[in-house]
Amino acid sequence: MPGMTDIEELEALNEAFYHAFESGDLDKMSEIWIEDTEDRVAMCVHPGWAMLSGRAGVLRSWALFMANTTYIQFVLTDVRTMLCGDVAVVTCTEDVLVPAGADEVGFAAGLVVASNTFIRTEAGWRLWMHHGSPILQAEDEVEADDHER
Repeated sequence: MPGMTDIEELEALNEAFYHAFESGDLDKMSEIWIEDTEDRVAMCVHPGWAMLSGRAGVLRSWALFMANTTYIQFVLTDVRTMLCGDVAVVTCTEDVLVPAGADEVGFAAGLVVASNTFIRTEAGWRLWMHHGSPILQAEDEVEADDHER
């Protein structure tokens, strides 16, 4: 993206990744992920899942999510970008909003901490690995645990 710093470009690509999922745009999602090579493959850990390796399997998982998600919205907080040469890691907290269950009205929310690793390729920055982990303990509980030690 001309005129942008690497950090700005990475953060915009990170946002595009979440927007692709929100909008169910598998073509855009495909553009964001790296192509597998002999020495590097796409990797993804969805919350509660085992590691997926290989672009085909990773994109198949996103297609499955998109086909079975009527609505999802992400609000990203605590976004932090670290750059080391041609590799960068963007960490963030995903505040995820989805429709409530069948017996409920409204929406349900949850928190996921995510690490998105990008690599610079000839085609530009591409997502190499996504790892999402649900936050199961509230911040005030973590602070209380820290004080008890």
